[in-house]
Amino acid sequence: MSIPTFAVVGRPNKGKSSIVATLARDDAVYIDARAGSTREAHNYPMQVDGETLYELVDTPGLQRARAVLDWLNAHCDDAAGRPEAVRAFVEQHRDDPRYRDECEALGPIVAGAGIIYVVDGSCPYGADYEAEMEILRWSGRPSLAVINPVEGEEFVEEWTAGLGQFFRTVRLFNAHRAEVTKQLELLELFGHLDPHWRAPLERAVAILRHDRQLQAQGASSYITDLIVEAISYRLEQSVPEGLPLEPVQKLLFERYKAHLVKRERQCRQRVEELYYHSNLARSEATLSLEESDLFNIEQWYLWGLGKNALVAAAASVGAVVGGSTGVALDVASGGLLGGLGTLVAGAGGVVSGVWGVRRYADKIGQMKVKGIPTGGHVLSYGPSKNINFPFVLLGRALLHQRQIRSRTHAERSALDLGQPLLEWLADDQRKRLAKIFDDLRNDRKHGQRRAELGQMILGWCEDTPAG
Repeated sequence: MSIPTFAVVGRPNKGKSSIVATLARDDAVYIDARAGSTREAHNYPMQVDGETLYELVDTPGLQRARAVLDWLNAHCDDAAGRPEAVRAFVEQHRDDPRYRDECEALGPIVAGAGIIYVVDGSCPYGADYEAEMEILRWSGRPSLAVINPVEGEEFVEEWTAGLGQFFRTVRLFNAHRAEVTKQLELLELFGHLDPHWRAPLERAVAILRHDRQLQAQGASSYITDLIVEAISYRLEQSVPEGLPLEPVQKLLFERYKAHLVKRERQCRQRVEELYYHSNLARSEATLSLEESDLFNIEQWYLWGLGKNALVAAAASVGAVVGGSTGVALDVASGGLLGGLGTLVAGAGGVVSGVWGVRRYADKIGQMKVKGIPTGGHVLSYGPSKNINFPFVLLGRALLHQRQIRSRTHAERSALDLGQPLLEWLADDQRKRLAKIFDDLRNDRKHGQRRAELGQMILGWCEDTPAG
């Protein structure tokens, strides 16, 4: 085979499809907890920019290995002829319903695929597995064994010892939790097992590492665009003289919120696509992207934007007064905190904040009214004067990106996006961000501040976050 191809084989319900989904980066691979859900062999190419780097073959589970091995022993007594005997078995029994699964699994192997043999590290090792391992050894194809701890690692040592008698290479590999480095390690190992595939697999690993860097760069660009736009976003609406302003004000506010909600959703979808999660269950299922969530100031506090963090950020742009009292007053800051003075005021700030923040949920932007020469008014809403809003938006975006970049394509559970935001952010980073946000909000040093923000976000989007 010109393209490295790996047949993923083993007994039913041992995580073979999960291994395929992870190594092929394909969340379209069907995964079912019920045994026997895979009935036919399916090829899944691992592609980057339209180029296939290697292929994974998902196969049905081996269930009649002892009978197959008996047939092989009866028809071959020469070690050199064993690979041809396996081929003969597949050709003679391809239409036999008794050996349908075995022929589907062995077919890609006799056609030239390498072997990834999968076992479950949470189940005990047994000698009855040795028949299928012996058949795979008969095939003569390069192979390695993977211990997938489906429900735990209780029997990993037993499996390591047992598999070592049949396979040169044995690795523990959790299909649902494996880091990218673990995935690339398997490819590099196979390159050492088959010299014909060494060069293409080394190239595949290099391309995938570079692609990982491009994913971080793309994600940071999308997030930076979102934050910069949200900070400076503004709406206007003309109202002729004599018409009431209040209904238009409410409508303008709703349009403002709807736009930012839509942009956040777009950003998340693009980040998911960067990491090849095209069938991911929508993240709205666990963290609403509606205005009741994005604009709930009380919820911001619960997410981790606590009193000290708010005061530190506000202090960096001169929004804190009162010296040692740590009081941030909206009056003094020209509405900069959008009503959050109650949230950070003294020892009782938390209590008074929970009581009072609901009144300020619609003050996140700043409504302005000015006259127009022909008679009437121009209403404008935004940009946001709330110092904390870009922190919330950034925290939500980074939390989502971090979960996506570490999520294997075998994982099908909902994203856990209910964690505190930016609790890992150092004080100096928080203050620097506050200064950047303030300059962007007031259109000062726009290009420079945007570049600084993008560089900080890129560091956090890398596999090893800064700070």
